Amino acid sequence: MTEPRKTAADYSPETLQLFDQYVHGDISRRDFLSKAARYATAGVTALAILQSLQPNYAMGQQVAPEDARLSAQFQQFASPQGYGAALGYLVGPADYQTSGKKYPLVLVVHENRGLNPHIQDVARRLALEGFIAFAPDALFPLGGYPGDEDKARELFGTLDQTKSRQDFIAAAKFLQALPQGNGHLGVTGFCYGGGIANFLATQLPDLKAAVPFYGRQAEAAQIAAIQAPLLIHYASNDERVNAGAKAYDEALKAAGKNAVSYTYPNTQHGFHNDTTPRYDKAAAALAWQRTIAFFKQHLQ
Repeated sequence: MTEPRKTAADYSPETLQLFDQYVHGDISRRDFLSKAARYATAGVTALAILQSLQPNYAMGQQVAPEDARLSAQFQQFASPQGYGAALGYLVGPADYQTSGKKYPLVLVVHENRGLNPHIQDVARRLALEGFIAFAPDALFPLGGYPGDEDKARELFGTLDQTKSRQDFIAAAKFLQALPQGNGHLGVTGFCYGGGIANFLATQLPDLKAAVPFYGRQAEAAQIAAIQAPLLIHYASNDERVNAGAKAYDEALKAAGKNAVSYTYPNTQHGFHNDTTPRYDKAAAALAWQRTIAFFKQHLQ
């Protein structure tokens, strides 16, 4: 018999907060294990808790990499102001390179672990909706996503974020210049990627839409530069990110920006990621429905 899928409700709020701190590098693995042991139930170790909270990519795959409805490849591109060379996962409808049609474009920005299988799956989901999606890997200069979440987070902490941000700007320009695209570019991102989506909205005056999921807000001094409409998704139980949410919403409104934000009740940071127990199916479905509608409204 298959064990029931765990959800956030199976963990204490304290354990989930510790995991969030661990995921974002605020505490070490040793610290997590030491502190989580206080909240372990009988017969369950802190190590077992940590392992159960880690992603299970097979569980979250919605679109197979070899899906015949799609055409996908890894594509290198130049980033002269960043690390020099970069790589991403480019995917669109099966005939997008030969159909003669012009497709709307979406840049997909990963969490703080690089281009893992989940983010590739998200790109494929967008392609099935009729977009050309491109998901860069910030870890490419360090050898790429290593296939291990802990190693990925460790590598991520060694990146020069000034160069990485330039890589994402270069990725956006690469995608926008594709001859198969209609030139209308949107961006979405998750966690770290949500912060990059907010950042890109301040850097790309011709960006048509930005959809950050539970990401750091743009700097106040840069809000005036935002031209793109924003659709912002927050988790209700996300103290770290939400600390800046109200001020950001108010600043966007005061600056006359086209922005709307939603906070999803009883959800955790990462609620859209269907490979972990923090996933909330109903909230993820609603946020995704809103995202697709938003992109179709602004990118067609």
